[in-house]
Amino acid sequence: MNSPTPTGRRRDHGGETYCEWQRTFHAPIDDVWAAVTEPERLARWIGTWTGDPADGHVKFQMLFEGDDIPAEHFRIDECVRPRRLRMTTSMPYDSKDPEHWLLRLDLDESDGVTTLTFAQDVPDPKMAEGVGPGWDYYLDRMVAAETGVDVTAVDFASYSPEMSGYYLAEFGD
Repeated sequence: MNSPTPTGRRRDHGGETYCEWQRTFHAPIDDVWAAVTEPERLARWIGTWTGDPADGHVKFQMLFEGDDIPAEHFRIDECVRPRRLRMTTSMPYDSKDPEHWLLRLDLDESDGVTTLTFAQDVPDPKMAEGVGPGWDYYLDRMVAAETGVDVTAVDFASYSPEMSGYYLAEFGD
């Protein structure tokens, strides 16, 4: 497998610095929305959640990070189905002093092609070194899952540390 190309870009939204990625799907917007919100669809490429989103929060469990990864708490800040989702994560779920990350998902459809724009805040430029390759990896797994490609063929070893320098430069001062 060739080394993947980093696709994240630095963007500012509402006074926060984000890393932002885009992926395009030859699928209706409702189908892509399901791929990023339904537990069974998420489980194919990243993880799954439990709880009732109507309560404004869910517990999210990564499935491909190892066995001892704690669940994260996701607060749903805004949901405009099937176009926009804003969430704040708290990791680890049961910590007294959890880390918080802001996530933004925007979907746009034109002529049966849906573009997903995904972003995570990067309050510390050094964070981009891990966040960048990690999300490139998971979003590529999503593309594989949604296009019928073997998700296990997407190998994290080809993403990091090869991409780390790009992301450090993208977010450097």
